Amino acid sequence: MSMPEKLSRCACCQMSRRRFLATGCATCVGATGILTAGSAAFAAEGGNKIRVRIIYSLHAAKQDRPDWPNKGFDFQPVMDRITNTLKEACPRFEFVTSMADGEEAAKKILEEDKTANIDGYLVYQMNAWNRVVQTIAASGKPTLYADFQYGGSGGFLVYTAGFLRAKTPNFGFVASSRMEDLVAAVRCFRVIKRGGSMADFVAATAKARQERTPKPGDMTCRPDKVDALKPKDCLARMKESKILTVEKGWHNMDEAVKKEMGIEVVQVPFKDLNTAWEAADKDESKAIADRWQKNAKKVEGVSRETLEQSGAMYVGMKNLLKKHGANAITINCLGGFYGNHIHAYPCLGFHELLNEGLIGACECDLRSTATMVTMTALTQGRPGFISDPVIDTASRQIIYAHCVASNKPFGPKGQANPYEILTHSEDRQGASLRSVMPAGYMTTTVEFRPDTKVVLFHRGKAVASVDDDRACRTKLAVEPVGDIEKLFTEWDQWGWHRVTFYGDLKEPVFALADAMGWKVLEEA
Repeated sequence: MSMPEKLSRCACCQMSRRRFLATGCATCVGATGILTAGSAAFAAEGGNKIRVRIIYSLHAAKQDRPDWPNKGFDFQPVMDRITNTLKEACPRFEFVTSMADGEEAAKKILEEDKTANIDGYLVYQMNAWNRVVQTIAASGKPTLYADFQYGGSGGFLVYTAGFLRAKTPNFGFVASSRMEDLVAAVRCFRVIKRGGSMADFVAATAKARQERTPKPGDMTCRPDKVDALKPKDCLARMKESKILTVEKGWHNMDEAVKKEMGIEVVQVPFKDLNTAWEAADKDESKAIADRWQKNAKKVEGVSRETLEQSGAMYVGMKNLLKKHGANAITINCLGGFYGNHIHAYPCLGFHELLNEGLIGACECDLRSTATMVTMTALTQGRPGFISDPVIDTASRQIIYAHCVASNKPFGPKGQANPYEILTHSEDRQGASLRSVMPAGYMTTTVEFRPDTKVVLFHRGKAVASVDDDRACRTKLAVEPVGDIEKLFTEWDQWGWHRVTFYGDLKEPVFALADAMGWKVLEEA
């Protein structure tokens, strides 16, 4: 969310922020009976203010490392705005604030709070993987968990799913870009003050969230006929495929990919990729950089030298694929670049491979790469968009975000969409790409998991290309088909990555899974 914009108006009644904070909004804040703020309610609470500690879970007030939202991001104005808005909107509350970067800091806060008469905790996930909320929730006090979207979303989704799976009795959550929704959730602490149970608190947060989530919109999509292969032909294509994994990444399942999907996996060291990059034809690299620069809607923050280095990385990857007879490559790109093992990001090269019907996949994520190989075969060339998703209940959307994307989502011969060349977002280095993907089409998001023989599946209508400087460059907003509440529940089992394809691919995916003897888990 862009904080100044999202704090400006109440989305339900268009009340101004000033008037909302002064008077509240009966429609928005009164979504549950417990959220009105009359004098009788205050008397029922014993006339004492409700004391809530806000814990901002993050590395530091000013980010000192590559991570979402980005290196150098100044959290202080954001934290001040959240705290001050809650103080204004919730006059029956007393808020105290802390920052914590992990478990030890969280334990220290709990120790200090033994004499502080804290009624409950609001844990705000500002960076993705700081493990703070686990310690706070274990205290037994009512805990409300919030996502600073495009900042803490990875940990928020994974940790929330874990709490839901464990049926944590004192855990509620809010996942909205709208500040009014946070206010409504925070006011649910009043249930406890009035003598309600922990179950009542959790139910109130869920009710506030669900009643403030918009109903599904018009899900009519633009025509998009997909010429999908029959399962037996797709399986044959998969067996003809080969994935190069450049150094170890995550999802170490080479044997399972080969055994259950028929796709060969070959491990390649950084030095082979680096040698291929150094040996890339300079004229060819320059010509590719020329084309990227000419066709881009804009180039910002990326030097000509970096563009040519990215072109050389594409040529090097293409030559490496040819050498091994492979059609897919996935690289431990962050570890390689930060460890000085490779000297150019592969983002633009991956983009080019995807446009050609080949596979370039991020972070040495073998499971997602195998998913891309499978689905590109099934759709006869459509590229996958591997992403780190964000869920926003304010708009009833899931937003897929990453710094690599094709701009030919319908395949190499399909229509192209505009793109911009920008730095890699998290560290503001190298070159990556923002693909302005088309709206109005049905998309299918999947993840094939060979170790359990399960396909994770959901669909959604593409509704917008989000332009926000925080987090990854390409952001495709989709309204999911089905239950957005259910969409919060599988991240702890599957991790953060998903792979999205244009087209309504339900029938061919289910048919392929059936032919493979796999199950399909519908995520929404």
